[in-house]
Amino acid sequence: MVEQGDAAPLLRWAEGPAVSLPQAPQPQAGGRGRGGGGGGARPAAEPRRRREPEEPAPSEVLLQPGRLELGDVEEDQVVAVFVVTFDPRSGNMVEWCLPQDIDLEGVEFKSMASGSHKVQSDFIYFRKGPFFGLACFANMPVESELERGARMKSVGILSPSYTLLYRYMHFLENQVRHQLEMPGHYSHLAAFYEDKKGVLHAGPGRGSSLPPVYWLPSIHQYMYPEMKITHPAGCMSQFIKFFGEQILILWKFALLRKRILIFSPPPVGIVCYRVYCCCCLANVSLPGIGGTIPESKPFFYVNVADIESLEVEVSYVACTTEKIFEEKRELYDVYVDNQNVKTHHDHLQPLLKINSADREKYRRLNEQRQMLLYSQEVEEDYNPCEEDLFVLFFLEQNNRIFQTLLEVSASQDKTLTAEHARGMGLDPQGDRSFLMDLLEAYGIDVMLVIDNPCCP
Repeated sequence: MVEQGDAAPLLRWAEGPAVSLPQAPQPQAGGRGRGGGGGGARPAAEPRRRREPEEPAPSEVLLQPGRLELGDVEEDQVVAVFVVTFDPRSGNMVEWCLPQDIDLEGVEFKSMASGSHKVQSDFIYFRKGPFFGLACFANMPVESELERGARMKSVGILSPSYTLLYRYMHFLENQVRHQLEMPGHYSHLAAFYEDKKGVLHAGPGRGSSLPPVYWLPSIHQYMYPEMKITHPAGCMSQFIKFFGEQILILWKFALLRKRILIFSPPPVGIVCYRVYCCCCLANVSLPGIGGTIPESKPFFYVNVADIESLEVEVSYVACTTEKIFEEKRELYDVYVDNQNVKTHHDHLQPLLKINSADREKYRRLNEQRQMLLYSQEVEEDYNPCEEDLFVLFFLEQNNRIFQTLLEVSASQDKTLTAEHARGMGLDPQGDRSFLMDLLEAYGIDVMLVIDNPCCP
């Protein structure tokens, strides 16, 4: 099976049923926005097909519509659809939206990332208040002095949950191309909104009830089935290839619910998937775990307009294209620049070191992946999911750790020994600091009797 470089943004798109929309009268809405930077859609997608071993790695994204395994299919809830444009004089602005009275302040920057003018196409996941958004961006050369030779737009949607946004990726890609070629024609978007709009049950006054925000499953729930609903095929394997052994460092920070900020220049779509993968490292399916720990929140793309909201968050994983964030250390615990994982907190420095137990876990993970890939090569009809392998590997690792800690805390002497650490797949010395932080974060009452090698 051909290895893929990280430059290939995941695998090929698996297209669901074609979207066929009726024509509708064109609604009118005025533009609104503030000054800002520019903003790139990916090429039109192809149906998925089986790749032969020697075929070059494709460059399209595969998001599998058939991965919702919750018994019932989650209901579509699109609460807004919008078009953002870059005006050379005014900057980023919302040129059209439905419903017309929805608060979209800041969406003009979230859906057209800083630096996007350097790429031809992109897609962006983001948060807007209680909602999640997906926008597809495209940049088209034009012979227009007024537009300075380039027309840039994004078409996006908002939903209470990000778990089904991928269903509309192909539609949004087509629509952003349509907006570039025929600006001002919104009938397909209006018909889409009428077909998919969610009903928000508003109460009286300002205390109106909003739909719940659906995060990745929180650590204290039985959540493996829910974890399978959104990840695009190929994103986990590329996550492993990109970070290598450092995924074990990210795993520890994610399990400790640290604030993790990933920096990368555009395109930002693949970096949004790294945010998702990072959150998947920290899942636990044991009851009684996580009562004192915050949820793992994927914020996806953030920019300077999100600084205020990030200041009050105690745990999140996000990505940005704005280098200025590196200087704002009060906003994050862990900063990831390309493949360089770092922290400015002295007490977290020991967690940056790869130890022997980490290398063993990474070896086992790759061994299981190779066995899976071999099975896919020799068995034509054998099509297990590599992403499930990745998620299950860390789920089982986390369950083993917390199962041991719970058993020790329930014992008479509550003593956690080096033997316990090895049984959890940890290095008694190299993971001592990690274990101490873990016990404190989760409020688990045990006595750690592993000697610190730095102390006499």
